[in-house]
Amino acid sequence: MNKLELISALKNEANISKAEAAKVVQIFFDNMADAMVKGERVEIRGLCSFFVKNYKSYTGRNPKTGGKVQIKPKKLPFFKSGKELKERVDS
Repeated sequence: MNKLELISALKNEANISKAEAAKVVQIFFDNMADAMVKGERVEIRGLCSFFVKNYKSYTGRNPKTGGKVQIKPKKLPFFKSGKELKERVDS
């Protein structure tokens, strides 16, 4: 399912216009992203959680040349499925 399919499903289920459904979905995603930028964890009970992991600097290798490369510290978003979602998918 992609964003357009999600908007269409919301439109049909909530009986609202496509523009209103698109706005709701955009507000939802924007607020999730803003929370993660602030370092907050986003948790949707029964479904999943999103959080940011911090990685320290380390020395890596360039696969083409084999030379050492210094990798800068970084933050990456992560997704963790909830127990209920795992059970639902596995059934």
